[in-house]
Amino acid sequence: QVQLVESGGGLVQAGRSLRLSCAASVRIFTFYAMAWYRQAPGKQRELVASLTSGGSTNYVDSVKGRFTISRDNNKDTLYLQMNSLKPEDTAVYYCAATYGFRRYSSGDYDYWGQGTQVTVSS
Repeated sequence: QVQLVESGGGLVQAGRSLRLSCAASVRIFTFYAMAWYRQAPGKQRELVASLTSGGSTNYVDSVKGRFTISRDNNKDTLYLQMNSLKPEDTAVYYCAATYGFRRYSSGDYDYWGQGTQVTVSS
C-alpha cells in the first residue's frame, strides 16, 4: 500500500526558507511522476511543482526561481525547497504521486499525503 507522509511545514517570516519532505512507503523511482500541490483557504488546489522519473520538472509561474522540487531515490523521499517565501505562499501543501503517464492535473495523481501547513507571516 502506498503511503505518502509530508513534513517540514511551519510558521516562517516572509523572505525566509523552508524545506518540505514527503516520505514514501514504496520505491519512488517506480512512479512516473511526483508533485507538490497546495491549497489556500477558499481557493482551489494548485499544482506547485512536478517531477518525473526522467527528471523533467515544471513549476507554477508564481514560484519559479524560488522553489525547487527534487528527490532522493535512496531515501524514497521527495522534497520542496522553498526560498524567499511570501505571505501568498501560505497554504496546506500536499505531496502526490502517480504511476500513470500524465502529471498536470490533480486527477492524474492516485496517491496523496495528508498535507502539511505552511504559514508565511509578513
